[in-house]
Amino acid sequence: MRVLIIEDDENIANYLRRSLTAEGFCADIASDGAAGLDQALAGDYDAITLDVIMPKMNGYDVCRELRRAGVETPILMLTAKDGKYDEADAFDMGADDFLRKPFSLVVLVARLRALVRRGGVAKSAELAVGDLVLDTRGKVASRAGQKIELTPREFGLLEHLMVNAGQALSKRQLLEHVWGYDLVPDENVVEVYIGYLRKKVDAPFGSPLIRTVRGVGYKIEAGKQ
Repeated sequence: MRVLIIEDDENIANYLRRSLTAEGFCADIASDGAAGLDQALAGDYDAITLDVIMPKMNGYDVCRELRRAGVETPILMLTAKDGKYDEADAFDMGADDFLRKPFSLVVLVARLRALVRRGGVAKSAELAVGDLVLDTRGKVASRAGQKIELTPREFGLLEHLMVNAGQALSKRQLLEHVWGYDLVPDENVVEVYIGYLRKKVDAPFGSPLIRTVRGVGYKIEAGKQ
């Protein structure tokens, strides 16, 4: 499940990304309203968390412009404001839910999952590369009809590779999006988890999908050796 975090407070944004990643999400960050709008228009997200007070463009305006552009991705607005009309304003602009800071992470995750289940966007919850299928909502992986047991971290890594199928991703990119690290502690952890995935996703089926791109990183792709 891909989430875009539009939040100008770096500490909060990084906390959300790390926390959501630990819950099995793939999370990206935009640090101001204008960047968030551009990223939301260009990306394919299952949900968006949107701060209200931000530089360049506030959250209400971002929400309104996304709806005007036909983007129906579920939006959860976050704010430290306590005015009695803020929640009504958020819904008027097209938000799907509203949460005041400080908030419980458990509640945030539950709200996001509920928004995705209700489905602001009528799109498939499945990703497919060749005969490998990932149900991103049910958290189920299968290949050639056989279920593959994955840990949450393995699932998150495989999901990010499949979202970007055919594109080579560096170890740093994978760390930032799957582990949520801004300061890379050890890129070799990616290599270790790629090894885990290959044993489960490739080795039993005799046809490798996960590929090493020398000098770059890794990608997932069907139909080539």
